[in-house]
Amino acid sequence: MLTRSEHPGPRSIDDAKKWMLAKLEARVHPMGLTNVAATKEVIAELRGLDGANWAAAWVGRGDCYAGEARSAENRGDDAAARDAWYQAYAFYFMGRFPCPNHPDKLASYQKELDAYRRFGRHAAPKIEVVSIPFAGRDGEGSEITFYVRMPVDVENPPVIVMWGGVDAWKEEMTILTEGIAKHGIATIALDNVGTGQSPIMAGPDGERQFIPLFDWVERCGRFDAARMAIVGRSFGGYWATKLAHLMPERFRAAVNWGGGAHFMFQPDWVEKSRYPDSYLMELVETRSRMLGATTDEEYIEGFRQLSLLDQGLLDRPCAPMLLINGKDDTQCPIRDIELLTEHGDPKSVRLFLGRGHMGFGPDTVPTIIRWLSRQLV
Repeated sequence: MLTRSEHPGPRSIDDAKKWMLAKLEARVHPMGLTNVAATKEVIAELRGLDGANWAAAWVGRGDCYAGEARSAENRGDDAAARDAWYQAYAFYFMGRFPCPNHPDKLASYQKELDAYRRFGRHAAPKIEVVSIPFAGRDGEGSEITFYVRMPVDVENPPVIVMWGGVDAWKEEMTILTEGIAKHGIATIALDNVGTGQSPIMAGPDGERQFIPLFDWVERCGRFDAARMAIVGRSFGGYWATKLAHLMPERFRAAVNWGGGAHFMFQPDWVEKSRYPDSYLMELVETRSRMLGATTDEEYIEGFRQLSLLDQGLLDRPCAPMLLINGKDDTQCPIRDIELLTEHGDPKSVRLFLGRGHMGFGPDTVPTIIRWLSRQLV
């Protein structure tokens, strides 16, 4: 059977529906957040993968849940409001997935942000929205917005700063932040460079987005900044790896959860991974949007410039690092994990046999949390 990388082009609507139903059954990204029965109804009614049809299908169900959430708030039912706002957020997330590259998908993203913030007010622990100034260049944003979750009854806790990839953004870190909070650790979730509310596009110096946030963590007085760790999910694992090598003294630990380092950014892999079996649609468009690339040539060149091997970083000291992924990843080559183990300081590695990108399974997040907890003791 052919893999998606060997298929000639994007999925058909029927193929996409089969893919979504399979992911829904497994409850893995991006089909792991929405109500199962309601999601099956949306998939059955979906008329096309174009931006207008795609957004309309998911936004309509999100609006229904938003109405339920408001009714629950009006009658003082906090738990029902929380759950309904979360479902509203989750359906709006699908409405903008994988990125808001259409006006209707952008409108869904705006609704997603509002619903998520409303959910955060009812969540336990609550999710606080914080913005700090960012000294960007001409044409860039002027602030960094992120979510803070503090563990209950823990003063001066250790903190884990985390971010997602090209399509799973700070809102999609919720399950991980909830699990970490139970261990008495604070979390900060922000958007990966070039995604969501990030003030800049991804490029060779995209790490500058994160530095003001680390400075804020160290001076705000809310955390034990000497016990700070970082987690990058999917493409975000690239930035976790780079930061761990650039400033190892700042971090007690770093996790690269499915991200690349060098081989992922080479032209042969760019071509091979255009239509991976693990991705629903528009991977190239989503990556290009992150880079600010408008042509295929700009996309390929933008990726090429990201290589950490070519930047000469991999033989430098790095913070203690966990490399974790599925061994059958078709979005990010496992050769990049091998490369990282062949250079610089020793790393911890966990590869899941028979699993694809990020190694999704019931033991994946617990593995990450256990490793981080040991590092932050």
